[in-house]
Amino acid sequence: MERKHHDSPLTDSLEAQVDAWRTHLGRSQAITGVDAAELEDHLREQIASLRDQGLSGDEAFLVAVKRMGAIDAVTGEFAREHSERLWKQLVLSGDGWDRDAEAEAAAGSRRMWVALALAATAAAAIQVPALFGIEFDPDQNLFYPLNISFFTLPFIAAYFAWERPLAVPVRLWLAAAFGLAALAVNVFPFPSGVPGEDPGRTHALTMLHLPMVLWLAVGVAYVGGRWRGSERRMDFIRFTGEFVIYLVLIALGGGVLVGLTAVLFQAIGIDVEPLIGSWILPCGFAGATVVATWLVEAKQSVIENIAPVLARIFIPLFALVLLAFVVTMAATGRGIDVEREVLIAVDLLLVVVFGLLLYSISARDPLAPPGFLDWIQLTLVGTALLVDVLALWAIGARISDFGFTPNRLAALGMNAVLMVNLAGSAVLYLRFLRGDQGFSPLWSWQMTYLYVIAGWAAVVAFLFPPLFGFG
Repeated sequence: MERKHHDSPLTDSLEAQVDAWRTHLGRSQAITGVDAAELEDHLREQIASLRDQGLSGDEAFLVAVKRMGAIDAVTGEFAREHSERLWKQLVLSGDGWDRDAEAEAAAGSRRMWVALALAATAAAAIQVPALFGIEFDPDQNLFYPLNISFFTLPFIAAYFAWERPLAVPVRLWLAAAFGLAALAVNVFPFPSGVPGEDPGRTHALTMLHLPMVLWLAVGVAYVGGRWRGSERRMDFIRFTGEFVIYLVLIALGGGVLVGLTAVLFQAIGIDVEPLIGSWILPCGFAGATVVATWLVEAKQSVIENIAPVLARIFIPLFALVLLAFVVTMAATGRGIDVEREVLIAVDLLLVVVFGLLLYSISARDPLAPPGFLDWIQLTLVGTALLVDVLALWAIGARISDFGFTPNRLAALGMNAVLMVNLAGSAVLYLRFLRGDQGFSPLWSWQMTYLYVIAGWAAVVAFLFPPLFGFG
């Protein structure tokens, strides 16, 4: 009888309250996304039991939350199951507190060494093809641009599989996903040549879209194989944004270090550029992806203070840029240029706007009332939707003039996918701002759309090459 309510979907109001409770819980550095998911299961079981006893949804939620926060047996059991985590420090006291602090410090050290070991393994793996005569030179061969995902993403997934840990069936599924993807793209008979000679080649589309597909597999590892519920997927969106921030910071610091190294050795007449190009850059990039993953997990409370601030800064700026662009187009009567480079730049801007919007939504408290930033985000969505429609019109004109190519069809599909998402987001945002509904439907819309984005990327990466004769 208990399972009846627990398995059935909750009302929108009750689901929103559960999401808000879990969001608040997840802000603690002591609790990972998987930890919060386990506590959420306890909460939902309490709610189901209380509803069976005749309480309303809101009453059951309030009582269940009070029990979760007041009954020591619940937190104590969780602490015993996760003795290496800070949660135990929150529920135990006395001499045990000091011992558990030492245990947590030791656990943090182990995580660091595991991350460094995986980073070193990734750096070594990216040099394995050189043993078979495949040098790291993207300007001369396509192997590394096509396979770069397999030298980075599996190691990130491996870190999460160790830290969570993952169930054996999930590990096997992830290994099979990466293995089958690697086999598929490497048996495709892509023509050899220098990248850039023919931008219409399907291998370029596979290079661009393959990481998007495989990143979803990393997401499964991140949530510990427990993909149910929009909040867990939102956790992964937040991780993605923070991961990008750390990776960019590492890249900037690494770029300065490499530049100074080259100058120093040049001062004594030694050219280290070949070493930098064939060893330092590829190994450094592969290792940096794992290090950035570890930093996000280890410094979660710090980045939570940085990332939302960046979102609040760049959302108004992007909205202002797009608004100025639309107003200028209307004032001058000029349309978007149908040249390929211009369309690519517009599409890239729309993808960045979509990512920024998604990350901002993931960091928002779903129970917070509408604010000024929400109106700015609606403006951003509306102007991006208008620019997307104009870009679709320009792409259609280019196809009408020059015919279909893999690039044009991929751009057409991606713009159509983004247009539907932006249109749905605009409607849901407007309803939220008018008070007709809560914020949770917008969460659910974005989380469901992750499958659409990944699905389209999979079509382009794996189906376009054979459909267009690998040309």
